Order: sequence, then structure tokens, then C-alpha cells
Amino acid sequence: MTYFPDYLKTYPNMDSAFPLHIGIHRLEHGFRAHRHDFLEFSFVIEGEGWEIINNVKHEMRPGTFTFVQPYQVHELFTEPGSKLVLYNCMFGMELLMEHGSGDSLAELIEPSQLDAFMHYDGAAREQVEILMRDMLQEYEGNEQWRRTMLAARLKELLVRFDRERRKYTPARPEEDSAVVAVAAAAPVQSARGSSVWPIIYYIHRNYQDNLTLSDLSQRFGMSVSRISEVIKETTGQTFVHFVHDLRLRHASSLLVSTDYSVVDVALEVGFGSYKTFARIFRERKGMVPLAYRKAKRTQTRTVK
Repeated sequence: MTYFPDYLKTYPNMDSAFPLHIGIHRLEHGFRAHRHDFLEFSFVIEGEGWEIINNVKHEMRPGTFTFVQPYQVHELFTEPGSKLVLYNCMFGMELLMEHGSGDSLAELIEPSQLDAFMHYDGAAREQVEILMRDMLQEYEGNEQWRRTMLAARLKELLVRFDRERRKYTPARPEEDSAVVAVAAAAPVQSARGSSVWPIIYYIHRNYQDNLTLSDLSQRFGMSVSRISEVIKETTGQTFVHFVHDLRLRHASSLLVSTDYSVVDVALEVGFGSYKTFARIFRERKGMVPLAYRKAKRTQTRTVK
């Protein structure tokens, strides 16, 4: 039987117009192997341990910043007798994919030979810790321009991380760079050694369209059966379930954050009919779309 690490599909604040959550985690016994389709970074405040990302191990100590990409299998381990205390931020891929913007950070989730972690020391560590603290304070507050400030902090942290790791990542032989680039960030390799990430990325960008396995087969030069296989290997879901999951996540956000009619929401996220949308939504969420909207908005008012 094929083993799939846990597939985490939710996080706080996911179903909102600004899908981002940040908090402080305290891990006495690490965290089991898992993967998810959202992005995540962490910054260690206290404690010692290590992390394995796609079978690559790195140390975790105060000042370690780690950036985990979608579908990468990762597991955290706490040094015996220690406790890992770290900032943890989870956010939707769409926050880095700003259409028509020259400042888009989508390149950060392309296959890369760069390390997924960085050890900050001295003044650089202090600066990052101040940014993390400010970001958490902004997240927990409710001041004017909150989302703008959170987006700015998110970008600054990721840009600082990318700049620093580029300084310290050893140069690799030119003839090996293409292989390393794929291996470093791709979540799964196909039997022929090619990266499945471009396929997953394309689905994330185009799930609102009428995507089919045949379309993907023609675009990526792989058979329909192989496309289907690598999607299942990567996400733990069939192609159809994967696309439905992306559409339902978008729909949930629109139901909570807009006044679009349910029919408009269904069409906006890629479902061809309201009946199909309503049926699948109820199967996955346990309630019809209008009931979900009412429940989530009531919950939001209660929290405030």
C-alpha cells in the first residue's frame, strides 16, 4: 500500500479575502510528516531541533527561517529535553501571484536550487524577529489598513529571506544546475525524472476554467494516465477532487467576504452549474452554500 503523509487542507482564516494566519507554536515532540497546498514559513525563537523537507535535513535553532512550498513533505523534530518555540505563518498561494504586477513574488514558488532555510544571526536575526513580532501584532489587531500592513510584512520577510539565502547558497556546477533546480523544490518527480510542479502550478492558476486531463496531457507532453498518476502521487487526490477542492476553497472565501449570489459564486470559481456546485459543496462542507455563509458571518460577528 502506498503511504501518503498527512494532507493538511485547512488553517485559521483560510476562508477569507486575505487567507493568512500567523501565530506562535510550541513543539515539545516535533510535528508529524505532512504536506499541504498552501505556503508556510517559520522562524525559531527558542529551542533546538531539526526539520526534514523532501528528505533534506536541516538544523533548527534560534534564528532559523524556513520556507515550505506547496506539497513538499516535511517533518519537524525537537531535540530531547528541548522545546521548539517558533513563529509560524500559513498563507494562500494567491497572495504571491499578483496578476499584472511587476512586484509579484510568484517566482519564489518556482523550482529552485536555493535552500529552503536560512540561519540568521546578530543584527539580521534581530531585524527579522522585529518584523515577525510586528506582523503578529498587526494580525491580532483590527486597525485601519491591516491587510495592507500584513501584505507588506509578508513580502518583506520573504524578500529578505530570498536575498540572504542567495548570498550563502554554494554555487553548483553548471551542468548539474537543471537537475538540482528541479530536485530542490519539486514536490514529486515523475518516473521520467521531470517535475510535476509546473502541472500543479498551472492547475492552481487555471482551475476556474474548464480544465481536463486531456488539456494537461497536450500542454505538458505526458499521457493522460501519467498526468492523473502524478497528481494523485503529489496531492493524495484524484484530478477531479483536486480541482473541486480548489474551487470550493475559493467559493468559501467569496461566500464569506462578498455579497455575490450563490449562482454567481458557482460560475466565478469554475462550476458549470449551480446544481453541481451545491451538491459538491454540501457533500464536502456538510451544509448548503447559503447556510455556510450565514454560519461563518455569524461566527465572525461573535469573535469581534
